[in-house]
Amino acid sequence: MRAVGVTEFGGPEKLHVVELPDPVVGPGHVRIRVHAAAVNPTDTGLRAGLRHSGADAPPPPYVPGMDAAGVLEEIGEGVDTDLQVGDHVMAIVVPSGSHGAYAEQIVVPVESVARVPAGASDVQAATLPMNGLTARLALDLLGLRPGQTLAVTGAAGAVGGYAVQLGKAEGLTVIADASPADEKLVAELGADVVLPRGEGYPAAVREAAPDGVDAVIDAALFHERIVPAVRDGGTIATVRGHKGEAERGITFVPVIVRSYSREQAKLDRLRRQAEEGTVTLRVARTFPADQAAEAHRVLEAGGTRGRLVLEF
Repeated sequence: MRAVGVTEFGGPEKLHVVELPDPVVGPGHVRIRVHAAAVNPTDTGLRAGLRHSGADAPPPPYVPGMDAAGVLEEIGEGVDTDLQVGDHVMAIVVPSGSHGAYAEQIVVPVESVARVPAGASDVQAATLPMNGLTARLALDLLGLRPGQTLAVTGAAGAVGGYAVQLGKAEGLTVIADASPADEKLVAELGADVVLPRGEGYPAAVREAAPDGVDAVIDAALFHERIVPAVRDGGTIATVRGHKGEAERGITFVPVIVRSYSREQAKLDRLRRQAEEGTVTLRVARTFPADQAAEAHRVLEAGGTRGRLVLEF
């Protein structure tokens, strides 16, 4: 089968098509013919060598990708599921060595798979699993109650946008950031208050919520700089594993989405929320799989709203 990966780490130009053996379905797993794979910032880190290093690293090629959608082709032994061969499905993928979503076929645990939302294409569905589960996990870790306040940084991005929408669905008051060009988008996602993005955002949040917000989902990587926006004893969910220290009893909670890679019920709930219009599947642009290098260049240039998606 064809996949897209790197045999040596570096810039986008290192990505190229590689030929790999067709994956074998083991017990508890399913095989998917991939039609679409979303391009995420974590993929660029894998490509650059931030994930695999040292003597215990698996051999190349290294195939990125944590989001896939396509057609279910085979169900392994011992699988208890109502999914059927031929269903259009989406999956969260935990990359390892030559196993990643940038491939014509993937084999994943059945718990990592849900049907594509009704009315959505495979391309649209590929934007949901990893980013949606990241926002879901962040909210679960924060454990907020209806009526409490949530600040979201990077609200126009994929994770931030889902955080705004899921937070609103749970009755939270959401204060989000946006550039002037993104203010309308973020308001349409449901934010109660939209404030200018940038270094002045924490102070602006404190003006909007004088006692400080109860929690933050920090998709824009403010880290310690967002602390002034938070009330005493509040919580900051960080999306890149950051474990900072803060005063006033404020805690940082790292959001590691791999821990939700087999939370099928939560992925299926996201599917239903997409069908209901609670969350919006946003595709910025598509690329043929063999143009993955260009997709990475576009992503790293910044300013993308929604997800770039590779088509196989």
